[in-house]
Amino acid sequence: MKGVSTMRKPVKKASDSFDWSRADVMTSAQIHAAAVADPDAQPLTEAQLAKLKPMSRVKLLRVRLRLTQEQFSKRYGIPLTTLRDWEQNRSQPDQASKSYIRAIEAFPDAIGNVIGKRQPEPA
Repeated sequence: MKGVSTMRKPVKKASDSFDWSRADVMTSAQIHAAAVADPDAQPLTEAQLAKLKPMSRVKLLRVRLRLTQEQFSKRYGIPLTTLRDWEQNRSQPDQASKSYIRAIEAFPDAIGNVIGKRQPEPA
């Protein structure tokens, strides 16, 4: 494989070549009309909306904190498999876990600092 590059080439995004100056001069009504005219971006019907599953509270919190599942799990001492089960609605947090999640929502940094500095239990 001599002479063959194994480096990945950066993927060019559609937004890299989009002419935003056209959108800047459009009115809100024109932008709305263009969005509605796009067959690939039609609003969902009531039936489609009813079929959607809501995002779990834990996932909303994790996304809001900009943490990966692994980071959230480690920072707050929640087993990764448990976190994944909660986020994918395979199981629901018990009452104590719900209270802990509410506490994390209210004080994410303080709880992360306390749990993160916790020493492992001796075996």
